[in-house]
Amino acid sequence: MTLADTALAVIGMVRRGQFAEVRDMFAPQLRPLVPPETLRAAWAAEIAKNGQVSAVGAPVTEAAGPGTVVVKVPVTFEHATATVVVGLAGEEGQQAWLTGIQLLPASAAAPLVPWEPPPYADPGTFTEHDVTVGDGPSAVPGTLTIPRRADSTPVPGVVLLSGSGPNDRDETIGRNKPFKDLAWGLATAGIATARFDKVTRAHPDLVAENPRFTLTDEYVPAAVAAIGLLRGHPAVNPDRVFVAGHSEGGTAAPRVAARAPVAGLVILAGGAQPLHQAMLRQFRYLASLASAQGAPPPADLDAVARQVAAVDDPALSEDTPHSDLPFGVPAAYWLDLRGYDPAAAAAALGKPLLIVQGGRDYQATVADDLSRWQAALDGRPDVTIRVYPADNHLFFPGEGPSSPTEYEPARHVDPAVVADVAAWLSAQ
Repeated sequence: MTLADTALAVIGMVRRGQFAEVRDMFAPQLRPLVPPETLRAAWAAEIAKNGQVSAVGAPVTEAAGPGTVVVKVPVTFEHATATVVVGLAGEEGQQAWLTGIQLLPASAAAPLVPWEPPPYADPGTFTEHDVTVGDGPSAVPGTLTIPRRADSTPVPGVVLLSGSGPNDRDETIGRNKPFKDLAWGLATAGIATARFDKVTRAHPDLVAENPRFTLTDEYVPAAVAAIGLLRGHPAVNPDRVFVAGHSEGGTAAPRVAARAPVAGLVILAGGAQPLHQAMLRQFRYLASLASAQGAPPPADLDAVARQVAAVDDPALSEDTPHSDLPFGVPAAYWLDLRGYDPAAAAAALGKPLLIVQGGRDYQATVADDLSRWQAALDGRPDVTIRVYPADNHLFFPGEGPSSPTEYEPARHVDPAVVADVAAWLSAQ
């Protein structure tokens, strides 16, 4: 069975009301988040609004990264047309896990528009080449972006740490590449960057085989190696290399800075609230958006709350079943994070910091995350904080309550954010 056939089979199950079977096709760590009742309610809401399905078109398969695809299937209802987008992890001819199902506008069936450089990036002002970051079986692929200089004055450099999940070096989401925006924008402004695929993307098998995998394993080895690459590059000033982390990358940045010689840190919408608590807050927020639109919640909030409570339980140990914990992530990861305060760790470093935050961000928020950074770093003259009221978690400007649908259209990182980060790095 091809991946396209698998996607069509999923749609057939949905039409026949086989929601338990659909739930069982999800990757094991995702199943608690997609109970059959939620799937049934979501489909019933679509049928009530658009009528029964009258036709299913030909599927189109697009690569979404190593070992993952999205299959786009045009679907005609009695009163509307739409595109069912099925996410799958696996190879052709082998068992594939379901990673997501979305019902999007009919226009989503069109092929993804290739990424284009943002207006603030001038590819003629820098060079870019691929590198191997680290060594041994856990080495990951990466990219160095180095400004062209008329003289031999070494430039500042910054290592970019992407957010949670198996991100690639560009932090690709749909047709958007926020880290490529940032790297090219900074290089145009005279700042060298290093970015890399996370180990969870490059070597998911190694991660799955390590039940003691932690935040440090996820970020630190590759980040320290990338810092070494920039410090050793002849175009880069080794005393002016920084680390910049986005989202969970911002959470991890103080750990990286404690293990490598960096001149300072940039925290981009960095998570400071405990990760498991932030996860529950985000699901509740998404449920409120769904409720306002008359749709069912995106996950079983009671199941999510039970998983979160298991992390806070004093009885949590490495023997706690993965299925009882958020996203099926082993207990060692949560035990490690339970005693980690990233804002306090950043304060203890005594290094300059730039903290930037989107005012419309619902994933890392002003109230729940920025407030923690501010409290830990209050009164420090070497700490700069910038809030961009119109920006969401990816620093895409917009209006109204932020939602995941904002990540679908082709967008670029706010030029004000890129300019401010470049100016701060240049001034240090």
